[in-house]
This record gives sequence, structure tokens and C-alpha cells, in this order.
Amino acid sequence: MLKIENISKTFNKSTINEKKVLNNLSLLLNKGDFVTVIGSNGAGKSTLLNTISGMYIPDEGHIYLDNKDISKLKEFQRAKFIGRVFQDPLMGTAADMLIEENLALANRRGKNRTLSIGINKKERIIFQEKLKSLNLGLEDRLSEKVGVLSGGQRQALTLLMATIQEPQILLLDEHTAALDPATAKKVLSITENLVQKNNLTTLMITHNMQDAIDYGNRLIMMDKGKIILDISGENKNKLTKFELINKFNQLTENTLENDNILLSR
Repeated sequence: MLKIENISKTFNKSTINEKKVLNNLSLLLNKGDFVTVIGSNGAGKSTLLNTISGMYIPDEGHIYLDNKDISKLKEFQRAKFIGRVFQDPLMGTAADMLIEENLALANRRGKNRTLSIGINKKERIIFQEKLKSLNLGLEDRLSEKVGVLSGGQRQALTLLMATIQEPQILLLDEHTAALDPATAKKVLSITENLVQKNNLTTLMITHNMQDAIDYGNRLIMMDKGKIILDISGENKNKLTKFELINKFNQLTENTLENDNILLSR
């Protein structure tokens, strides 16, 4: 579903602040892969997602989505087939619009986005059914403004909006980092359900090493713009935080004792 070939990205070229953030990186994701991504600050995690989404264009290399070269497409052109959720729960929704209006915009992604024709009864039924699956009681609040929702509710709604059209790939950029532990656990559970139900190919950056182990079928570790570890299947399922820290130390010649530095932003 996703094929990345030798992409590189450098910021502030030819200045004293020049920094190579992605370094000849390659990655292949099969349809339905749920890949968690970890790495230290500056490893290139968010830049990788930004390059896939079209926020940045790679200096070198190619990105293929479902065998189509999207390397030069602009971000709005890729939005038709890429879903994304950011760390900030406020970024994915329009606070002054109703819940049903937010869902209608997401449901019409790639189509005519105007609300001039209104939201019909059939759409409302679909929205209620999908909201009911979140188990947050939002199915009876379609006519409320999104701004009155809690951070966790807004992030869950954003997840639903990002997946309502079943994107070819879902990008999650530390989407639970701003939530309290209990709410983060709930949102992760919703994430897993949506991904599994729709067999969505997913890349999830996480600040929590245990979550990286517990969720998904594959884990990659990044450092200095490269993928230094790619582990899946039974090998991933057997991993512990201690073993993962040791692997990071071995691969980067660090002496990390816990995951605080490894997962800091």
C-alpha cells in the first residue's frame, strides 16, 4: 500500500542551521499493516509523516501509495486518500461547527464540500451509527458544537472523521500525547477498533514505548533520519521495554537507562 524509496529531506540548506532530517530512508507497508513508530527527539518521525502527507516534498526519492507516485502531489491533493490525526485535539475539528457538520465535511472529502444542500436524514443515521461505535454518547449530540467536547471526545471524533472515508493510509502523529492516561487509553482502544474494523494501513508515532509494543503488528525505531529497527510478528509480541531500550543502546551506541529521553520530543 505504501512504498517509500530512498527519500531525504534537509532543512535550511546551505546555512549554519542546515539539518538533514530524513537520510535516504526506505519503507514498505503492506495493506493492513499497523506500524508503531518510536525514536528520540529529532529522529525524523514527524517529518516522515509530514512528507507522506505532502506537507513537505522530499528533496530526493519517491513515495508510492497503492502503486501511484505521489511524491510531487500537494498536500490538498493527497488529502483525498490520506487520513491524519495530530497531537493537538483541537487541530482536527472545527470548534464553531456542529458535530454533524464536521462529520459531513469529512464524509465529503474529495467531493463537493459545500453544506448548502444540508445534511440529509440518511447521512444523520450513518453519523449516529458511527458515533455510537465510539461508546462516548456522542450519537445523541449531533446538533451540539464541537467546541463543548472534551479533548478526548474531540480526538475520538477526529479519528472518526479521518477514517470515515476509509483512507488508503492513516497517519497518527502522537495523537494521545496531550491526553491524560485514562483518556489516552480509551482513544487508543478506539483507534485499534477503527483500524481493525476497516483494515486500515496505519503509521502511528507514539511517545509511549509500551503502547508501541502493545499496538499494531509491526514496530519501527528511527534515529538520525533512518530506520534502525524494524520488527514484527512474534518477535514484536515478545518484546519488553527493557529489551527495546537495550536494542536502542546497541544500535545507536547510547547508554539509555529508561525511555524518557528516547521518547521525548
